[in-house]
Amino acid sequence: MSGIYVHIPFCKQACTYCDFHFSTSNKLVDRVVSALTREAEMRKNETADTIRTIYFGGGTPGILTITQLEKVLCAIHRNYHIDPDAEITLETNPDDVSKEKAKGWAHLGINRLSIGIQSFFDEHLSWMNRAHTAAEAENCVKISKQIGIDNMTIDLIYGIPNMTMDDWKENLSKAVDLGVNHISAYCLTVETDTALGHRVKKGKEKPVDEEAAAIHFEYMVDFLASKGLRQYEVSNFAKPGFESKHNSAYWAGVPYIALGPSAHGFNGTSRYWNVANNPKYCSAIETGELPTTKETLSRKERFNEWVMTGLRTAKGIDLKRGQQEFDVDFKKIYSIEIERLISDGSAKLEGDQLTLTKKGMFLADGIASDFFILGHED
Repeated sequence: MSGIYVHIPFCKQACTYCDFHFSTSNKLVDRVVSALTREAEMRKNETADTIRTIYFGGGTPGILTITQLEKVLCAIHRNYHIDPDAEITLETNPDDVSKEKAKGWAHLGINRLSIGIQSFFDEHLSWMNRAHTAAEAENCVKISKQIGIDNMTIDLIYGIPNMTMDDWKENLSKAVDLGVNHISAYCLTVETDTALGHRVKKGKEKPVDEEAAAIHFEYMVDFLASKGLRQYEVSNFAKPGFESKHNSAYWAGVPYIALGPSAHGFNGTSRYWNVANNPKYCSAIETGELPTTKETLSRKERFNEWVMTGLRTAKGIDLKRGQQEFDVDFKKIYSIEIERLISDGSAKLEGDQLTLTKKGMFLADGIASDFFILGHED
C-alpha cells in the first residue's frame, strides 16, 4: 500500500455536466466524518506499509470544516505509518477557498490542492451550473499561493458547446499566467442518464463537437509544453516535480486503501468498494461492519486495466512486462495493430516500450480497447 483515498460524498449544488448527488445536512456530514474515523481504524491491519499519499476526493471535501478534516486526518495518522513527506491532496471548489480556510488546511498538513475551476468565463460556469464566478476562480489560486500551498492542480473543461477557440486559449493562458504548476483538462462528456444528457437527446443542447474538441486538445498539448507543463497522462500536465504522486501510483497499479461512502480501493489482486448510500454506510460502520463489496480481478481484467492506464501515460507500456506478468506476446499477437498505429502516426515503438503520440493520446481509450483480452477467462 502506498496511498489512502478518502471519499467525501458532499457537494453544495448540482452540476450540469455530471449530475452529482448532493447533501449539505450538517448532522449527516458529522455522522459520515465520525464513521470515516472508525473505518480508518477498522482497516488499519490491511497494510503495514508506509503511506506516501493521502487524497481527499469525491464530492467537494473543501466544504468540510477544519475541525471535521482534522478528525479524519488524526484518525489516519493514528492508525497508519505516514511518510513525513507524504503528498496530502484536498479537492475543493473556488467558492470554498478563503484565506482563513486555506491557512487551516496548510496547518493540518494538506500540501496540495485540486481546484475545480472548469473555466475562467462566467458564461461557461453558468452553463455548467457552477456556484463560483470567474473572479473567484482566479482569486482562489492567488489565495492558495499566498498562504504557501504552491503545489496545486486546477481542472479545466474543453469541448463545451459554444466555447470558441479564443475562449479555450484564454483559459489556458490565464492558468499559466497565474503560475499554476499542474493542469487537469477534460473533454466535456455527456452521460445519457444526466440532466445534460436528456437535454441533448431532446435537442435543447448541442452535443459535443468531437472535431472542435480534438482541435482544443491539440492546441493545449503544444501550448502547455511551450510553457513547461509536460503531458504525463492524457488529461494531466505538470511542470517537473509537480506531477500527482497519488494518481501516478494509481496508474501504475500500486495498491491503496479507500475510506468513505462509495470509495474504491485496490490491494493488488482485488478491488473493493463501499456502499454509496451515506446512511447505510454509517449504520454499517457503527455496528462494526465494513459495508464493502469485493471482486477478485482475473488475469484478463488485470491485463486490460494495465493496458488502459499505461497507454494513457507518457511512459506507455513495457511489452516485456506484458510477456512476463501476463504471458502475452504483444509483438506477436498484436503486430498488425501496432504497425497500423505506427504508420498512421498514433504510436511509437522504441525497443519494448509502446507509447502514444499526441495524435494517439486524444484517442487513447479507443486504442487501448483494441488490445484488450476479450471473451472467456484464460
